Amino acid sequence: MEILKVCFILLSTASFLWLSESVSLTSDYYQKSCPEFRQIIQQTVTNKQITSPSTAAGTLRLLLHDCLPNGCDGSVLITSTPFNKAERDADINLSLPGDAFDVVVRAKTALELACPDTVSCADILAVATRDLVTMVGGPYYNVLLGRRDGRVSEASTIPNALPLATSPMSEIIDIFTSRGFTVQEMVALSGAHTIGFSHCKEFSAQIYNYSKSPPYDSQYNPRFAQGLQKACSGFENNPTLSVFNDIMTPNKFDNSYFQNLPKGLGILKSDHGLYDDWRTRPFVEAYAADENKFFSDFARAMEKLSNYKVITGNQGEIRHRCDAIN
Repeated sequence: MEILKVCFILLSTASFLWLSESVSLTSDYYQKSCPEFRQIIQQTVTNKQITSPSTAAGTLRLLLHDCLPNGCDGSVLITSTPFNKAERDADINLSLPGDAFDVVVRAKTALELACPDTVSCADILAVATRDLVTMVGGPYYNVLLGRRDGRVSEASTIPNALPLATSPMSEIIDIFTSRGFTVQEMVALSGAHTIGFSHCKEFSAQIYNYSKSPPYDSQYNPRFAQGLQKACSGFENNPTLSVFNDIMTPNKFDNSYFQNLPKGLGILKSDHGLYDDWRTRPFVEAYAADENKFFSDFARAMEKLSNYKVITGNQGEIRHRCDAIN
């Protein structure tokens, strides 16, 4: 009899674990528990983007830095403690913009007032990113809901999990393909550089003292390189100096980023690499020629990225604050 009881408990536990792990994301997850969810997110991101126009680009980057290393669990939002150096303090994450963190915090505060302990920070980041991309002219894409927030955030997991501005294209491709993304999806996601800016220190080695003649990387358009040298003059003393990733339409989400690359108007070494590498150039050319194709592929890639290694059910938690584990 005792053996039967033990077997029943084990079977029940296994069933519960299977059910908890198989919870799937849905489009109407908060329909009953927080019916104001979408409206609150929309109002928050609209107000923030109007007052701080760089928010869209920053939040898009924040999502990538959250999802790609360890999955979309909001772990990049957690601050370090005396006992743990969190993801956001890894070297590559130190330049993540404050406006992106702020828009998530504002949305979380409003949602906690409307429906306490209900909406995860991971869901907020995913939906806020989509809404901001759409606001600046990018494509709308579906974001399923029901993510839980992760309980672990360690800076040591970030090196080699995110591409650097100076990374060779082979390394960047490896980072994405090892996580199940195709080369085409990687190129489409790189189109996020159609908005936002890069700090001069990220590409200074390509525009100053690169060689004896010329002093800049020959992949740059000469006049563009000279313009960058002037714009970044004094960056050593002013690390905040930056330039737009897309000099043509810097605040509009479009395909001009891809149109710039064959002309030598890319900013980062990784930008030039997209056009120079035989594996990625065909997609750059396709997106430069057809904005609708870029938008369609970008939307699909963002849907996939937003669902990468999400945790659901009892695998995570709903944080009371986005910057700290409960």
